[in-house]
Amino acid sequence: MRIIVQKFGGTSVADPECMKNVARIVTNTKKRGYMVVVVVSAPGDMTDDLIDFANKVSANIPEREMDMLLATGEQSSIALLTMALNEIGTDAISLTGEQAGVLTNGIYGKARIKKINTVRLIKELKSGKIVVVAGFQGIDENGEINTLGRGGSDISAVAIAAALKAERCEIYKDVKGVYTADPRIVSNAIKVSEMSYDEVLELASLGAQVLHSRAAELAKKFGLKVYIRSTFDVNAKGTVIKGEHHADIYYPIQNKKGVFMEGMYVVGATADKNQAKVTIVKVPDRPGIASKIFSSIAKAHVNVDMIVQNVSHKGYTDVSFTTTRGDLHKTLKIVKSVARQINAEDVLSNSDVAKVSIVGAGMTTHPGVASRMFSALARAKINIDMISTSEIKVSCIVKHDQADRAVKVLHKEFLE
Repeated sequence: MRIIVQKFGGTSVADPECMKNVARIVTNTKKRGYMVVVVVSAPGDMTDDLIDFANKVSANIPEREMDMLLATGEQSSIALLTMALNEIGTDAISLTGEQAGVLTNGIYGKARIKKINTVRLIKELKSGKIVVVAGFQGIDENGEINTLGRGGSDISAVAIAAALKAERCEIYKDVKGVYTADPRIVSNAIKVSEMSYDEVLELASLGAQVLHSRAAELAKKFGLKVYIRSTFDVNAKGTVIKGEHHADIYYPIQNKKGVFMEGMYVVGATADKNQAKVTIVKVPDRPGIASKIFSSIAKAHVNVDMIVQNVSHKGYTDVSFTTTRGDLHKTLKIVKSVARQINAEDVLSNSDVAKVSIVGAGMTTHPGVASRMFSALARAKINIDMISTSEIKVSCIVKHDQADRAVKVLHKEFLE
């Protein structure tokens, strides 16, 4: 079977005309001889509107009921898109996450997919139908609806494509592909024709609106080609995400000055403004303390990013880490409890921060990249609070209101 999975985000299905446009794209794919599964997000800003509505109804929303509410957004999309497909004579059927066989692990708001039972999907595809699946959701072994977290429709699409052994997965967005920076921040950002799984994984985890980081993980695990394309310019080539990026090979990228070849060792600059910093002051410096702090946080399913421990002084140290703004309240409640248990002096927090990063597999063979990054930020009088590095990225915590300027500075330093 030749299968393509196509995913369309909220802007792609925001209104009736958008729905009809998507229906035409999907139908044309089927006419080229493919079996097609379509995964859709909630229309437009519906998810945000539902969250705002819920917050006005209740100050203490049960996680189960929030998932029950948010899952309705995608269900609206699948029904409406299926209507649009049937209207132009294309046989289609809509399926919820449960009906599509998506089994989740029972964690509300940020569930993970345990497995996908493809029996129903294959049955409908073999009958000649286009299958329209609600992204962002699944069902656990107790029959409860779970959502996968913001951007979860990307995860649904890649997971379904992997389960069906699809030829590829196409992610349709309101941009023409992956850029070296957010075009809304950097006007002369360059579209990249190819990226490796690792580069996209880093960019996604660092705040770039490329592909959900968990979707990138799945694509890498199953060797699935993922194409980032434009819903509104179907002739644009987009960006293909595939394979490993070897340190001695650099993707040619065209800009007004010509073609970058070996100099293109940084492929993107990005900012994540959904960050908060927590500092535990005067922590006893002895074995087991870090484990006690971070195991308590992990049990609450809170993701921690950067971690910095100061040099011990007179048997005490400070421990700082970052998490998302949305998890800050929960994190502080846990950390303050642990701080009392270990006799730490205080717990401080700061949500007025952002993470700026540069990414590129070629950085492994180019010394001095971090130094250039720090110097560029210093010249722009942007102070660095925390630093984190890996083989293919360097990240810094800066003030929230300096994030966009920092991205422009770094893009100019490395990519222009």
